[in-house]
Amino acid sequence: MNVLHFAQAFFSDGSHWHGRDGIPTRLSEHVKYSLEALLFAAAVGLPVGLVTGHYGRGGNALALIATAGRALPSFGLLVLMFIWIGFGMVPVMIPLVVLAVPPILVTTYEAVRSVDPSPVDAARGMGMPESRVLLQVELPVALPLVLSGLRTAAIQIVSTATIAAYVSLGGLGRYIIDGLYQRDYEKVVGGAGLVAGLALATLVVFWAAARLAVSPGVRRSG
Repeated sequence: MNVLHFAQAFFSDGSHWHGRDGIPTRLSEHVKYSLEALLFAAAVGLPVGLVTGHYGRGGNALALIATAGRALPSFGLLVLMFIWIGFGMVPVMIPLVVLAVPPILVTTYEAVRSVDPSPVDAARGMGMPESRVLLQVELPVALPLVLSGLRTAAIQIVSTATIAAYVSLGGLGRYIIDGLYQRDYEKVVGGAGLVAGLALATLVVFWAAARLAVSPGVRRSG
């Protein structure tokens, strides 16, 4: 049997659509893990990226943080956190957040730094406080790049959240881990297909968010 046959057999099996191990349940768990990790990462990366980008300081430090974050193996960090903290969501959230913060942080910094200085200087000349300059002048122009950093982080989280299954939690990774253990390749292919589909759906969500949130003038100039 090829991959398409495995996928067809998995999705056509009615038992995979009901119960605790059903696709709706596993999908909702995976989305929950991913959203929580993205919110935590955004809460760290966005403010730091915006402030450092606004003042133009800390670029080298952010590059070092990003390099270190990308170099850390997510699975190794998961195992370490599981041994240190024990069972629960915390050891899963830590590697996902560590993975997602660098693209948000660095992209947000670069997005603010790339804003044309002319309107920024004009806003300061009008007496705007720095907070309003950042939020009302720089952020609307930088928003497309900021969203691209969030999109990159979200895709990485969705793809990596399968590691939750290694510490007996749920999510779509449950199909992959259990399928490999049971040599049930229908489950493995089905789980991998669902993760890929969720990643594509994430791209669509961020495309729609950009269409709604970014002003038409900024989109045209971009």
